[in-house]
Amino acid sequence: MTAEAKFAPGQTLLIDADDTLWENNIYFEHAIAAFISYLNHQEYSREQVREKLNEVERENVRLHGYGLVSFRRALVTCFEGLTTGPITPEKHDRIMSFAQSIADQEMELLEGVAETLPVLASRHKLILMTKGNQTEQADKLARSGLAKHFAAVEVPKEKDPDAYREVCGKYELTPHTTWMIGNSPKSDINPALACGLHAVYIHHPHTWVLEHETRDEAPPGQHLLEVENFGDLLKCF
Repeated sequence: MTAEAKFAPGQTLLIDADDTLWENNIYFEHAIAAFISYLNHQEYSREQVREKLNEVERENVRLHGYGLVSFRRALVTCFEGLTTGPITPEKHDRIMSFAQSIADQEMELLEGVAETLPVLASRHKLILMTKGNQTEQADKLARSGLAKHFAAVEVPKEKDPDAYREVCGKYELTPHTTWMIGNSPKSDINPALACGLHAVYIHHPHTWVLEHETRDEAPPGQHLLEVENFGDLLKCF
């Protein structure tokens, strides 16, 4: 359902970071495009190379978690699996440069975030809940200038129902006044609904392909709202 009702002050808003508060995946997409062009495979199409990389990333995430270190490893593994020659030091450095280009990006807040977040913080309790590498996420939050608006920060290795239950227990959150807000059906919306929370889906045109999933319906007594951009949250909260 689209955002219509306005909920009373005093809600707890769990808010995702990457591609909800700031741009993230577009930089990975740029790096991947550069990597595929550099590989220049003579038999596989760009789409086939990308699917191979997706497979490697899935396995790397399972074994090593999220973040740039895991992404670098995936690029090297994919290159090794598809190239016809050895990876020379020069080639290795070039592959590393694709990942480094992501780390060198300036923080770019998404539309409405800078103006909306302080207003939400004045009405509700905000907790940043974003999966990934703890050090990388802490660095991005610090560089974003948004940390002061959050009462707490949680960076679980995976955002599944157990992670949401753990956070709710840690902060003694009441499900009927707790919301998960984010752009990923797989990590933000469906697992939050599964453990009794409300959710708000914010569409992002470049959500990571591994986060794609059909959104579940909200169970009876729970809300699933949909907004176009972060600023629209003020219509709900």
